[in-house]
Amino acid sequence: MRTVSLVVVGLGSLGRRFCMLLSGKRRHVQERFALDLRLVGAADSRGAAYDPGQGLDPATVERIKQQGGSVADYPRVGRLGWQAADLIAHAQADALLEASPVNLWQGAEPGLTCIRTALERHMHVVTPNKGPLVVAFDELHARAARAGVQLRFDGSVAGGLPALYIGQRDLRGAIIERLEAVPNLVTGLILDLLAEGVPWDQALASAWEEGVLEADGRWDLDGWDAAAKLVILANAVLRWPARLEDVSITGVMGVGRDRLLDARARGCTVRLVAQATRLPDGAYRLSVQPRELAPDHPLGRLGRKAMGIVYETDVYGTITALIEEPDPFPSAATMLRDLLDIFV
Repeated sequence: MRTVSLVVVGLGSLGRRFCMLLSGKRRHVQERFALDLRLVGAADSRGAAYDPGQGLDPATVERIKQQGGSVADYPRVGRLGWQAADLIAHAQADALLEASPVNLWQGAEPGLTCIRTALERHMHVVTPNKGPLVVAFDELHARAARAGVQLRFDGSVAGGLPALYIGQRDLRGAIIERLEAVPNLVTGLILDLLAEGVPWDQALASAWEEGVLEADGRWDLDGWDAAAKLVILANAVLRWPARLEDVSITGVMGVGRDRLLDARARGCTVRLVAQATRLPDGAYRLSVQPRELAPDHPLGRLGRKAMGIVYETDVYGTITALIEEPDPFPSAATMLRDLLDIFV
């Protein structure tokens, strides 16, 4: 049995659910993979807890967060005001799981500093956080290579869908001529509600109540989330050094009800589609925009809480992968998938 010590930063929707998963899957992972995943540290915006001896009970961490508390309230070892980066600099751990908010407009902090600190300390890093990857993709990979550790981020694109794994691993040797993705769940939910006659304010309120829309929904609705995910796909899969400013972005706020009703009457759906198209010189044109999808389009079958990706290649044909994600649990589970890929 190999013991792997973990530090989790960010105990919001994904981090809290990962703690649930860590608790519920511990015996299965031990029996199947001879791996004991041991939580020794955790941090949120108000403080941290660290216990290298006994370790932290992930179920207790999840319960504290579910009740609205901070991990700083953890009995005996919680510390109010302890910053996440300070915890990482102090902790003895094998891997960091970084699940703090994206905060792209604030320099992707605190996630970027946390990841840099962990790599400097020769920790493997697993993150579903898009912000640091969009801001510093090449830099972080270079740091990981110098440290001899791995940087994994499968959960940063399309929730629990292994979109990156398929592109990086299963399409090796191919030229990807075109990539189409619906990597943002909440816009599909809102567009379907609008097509059913629900007013904008009610559709937004419903998405917020279901926990899939932030209080400030512009990140999703204006197309920035989908664009960030497309940038990650371009860098990681297409090997094209894209930046956010390279993406032509149109969000969903301008989609009128009449357009949605007309599309539905013809059996079509409207989705926010991220697309990369290969040009004759080998570069890629990147765009995010609402598109009408016919029923026979591979992404035209997506339900209101579904995401998908289509890879058109020169040698492997066209490959499509879809996921139904009724809650954020599959997104949180990507961190377990990445950990197993590193340590097994």
